Amino acid sequence: ACARSNSNRAAIGHLHRQRYGRRYPVLLVSTDGSTVRLRYGEPRRILMMPLDSNTLPEAERKARLRRHFPTKPKAKEEETFEGIDLNTYKKFWKK
Repeated sequence: ACARSNSNRAAIGHLHRQRYGRRYPVLLVSTDGSTVRLRYGEPRRILMMPLDSNTLPEAERKARLRRHFPTKPKAKEEETFEGIDLNTYKKFWKK
């Protein structure tokens, strides 16, 4: 019952040294909602796996596409000065 340190020990347990530089503890969230804690090279709190759009229903896929690529804003109509009474603004003109 001798506990020898070999190559399998780091794979089963945790890393006993930081050989590959600084790693930060991060929470990885899968598409089904399950979470896994892992070490990541950048300091983040949560990483989310991308959602596969091929597995979604057709209505939800179209709704996601509409959110990612919104329609262009409609052109506004130009204002005309036909319905404006210019005598009401006469006091602001320079004489």
